[in-house]
Amino acid sequence: MRRVLLAAALAILAAPAEAADLSVEVDGVEPGAGRVFVALCTGSLAEEACRIGQSGPAAGPSLRFGFSDVPPGTYAVAAFQDLDGDGRLGRTSLGLPTEPYGFSNGAGRRGRPDFSAAAFRLLEPGANLRVRLTRALPAR
Repeated sequence: MRRVLLAAALAILAAPAEAADLSVEVDGVEPGAGRVFVALCTGSLAEEACRIGQSGPAAGPSLRFGFSDVPPGTYAVAAFQDLDGDGRLGRTSLGLPTEPYGFSNGAGRRGRPDFSAAAFRLLEPGANLRVRLTRALPAR
């Protein structure tokens, strides 16, 4: 009987984790100005690591994006508002963002963003996350 219970417990523990849905609310949007881009990043905040993305018109001060069937793992969210319509985060010659941007966990507000500071574990279905957009430089 003990062997049967042990085998059942091990089978439950060994079952693969289910894919999850992730809801990302982006706050601090400048309504009516361009589009908001949101990306789910794995292992790094570099552009090549942020492949799963979505965008939507900046229709209000807050937008919600949904990611479905995301495998369990460690991720970070990067978001920005494309005010000039070129599809990229505008930067100065020193690399400072000129358009509103934000990361999960508020990472990157006081310096170059770091994946470990923005990272979160996605383990269960129905996760919710909030990202607040901010500006590194004042609006012109």
